[in-house]
Amino acid sequence: MSTLSSAVAGVAFGVALAAPPGPMNAIIAEESVLRGWRSGFFAGLGAMTADAVFFVLALFGVVSVVQRLPTLRAAMVGIGGLLMLYFACGAYADASSGFMGDGEVHDDRGFRKAFVLALTNPYQVVFWLTLGVGLLEPGTLDVFAPVPYVGDALAGLFVVRTGSPALLVGFFGGIALWIVGFPAALVGTGRRIDAFAPAVAYASAAVLGGFGVLFLSDAARTLL
Repeated sequence: MSTLSSAVAGVAFGVALAAPPGPMNAIIAEESVLRGWRSGFFAGLGAMTADAVFFVLALFGVVSVVQRLPTLRAAMVGIGGLLMLYFACGAYADASSGFMGDGEVHDDRGFRKAFVLALTNPYQVVFWLTLGVGLLEPGTLDVFAPVPYVGDALAGLFVVRTGSPALLVGFFGGIALWIVGFPAALVGTGRRIDAFAPAVAYASAAVLGGFGVLFLSDAARTLL
């Protein structure tokens, strides 16, 4: 596979993993519609920075400790669940404020929220221990198989060879493409539809609250 093909495959993989609904996209959506594109972008940048941190730690075998210590993993899940519930309450409270536009930006706020939440997400650790590090190892990768919700249906549709740095660069490029385009689409819609921003903020609160309860339940089952 050529360098260009590897990079394109990486972009497709990055977008495919970044796009499905989840806690990170809920935070990006909330920040985008309530505080503008920059805040939404920096929230996405926080999540992507956490991925970069996990990648480096996985290369040195540091994050493998999480798999070997179930109690540590349960603690991470529990902390992540509590954070999600906390952010869900904040999203619910902010929903009544409506769209604030690009004039009032809080880049560090969204970045910190997404970064901290991503660091306490053991599922991102598991990804980088398995598929993530595998991007640099010679072999093959079923690009769409790991995609949440629809991976089983798309398995085998797009299989590429791994081992090229271009694949990893393309992967982060795909995530960057998503965190630029997703907030832009939300902000554009919010400016045309007055009720859009509160609706997205309420939906973000519901997603964060649901995942928070799910994470806390998972932690409780592990510890008990």
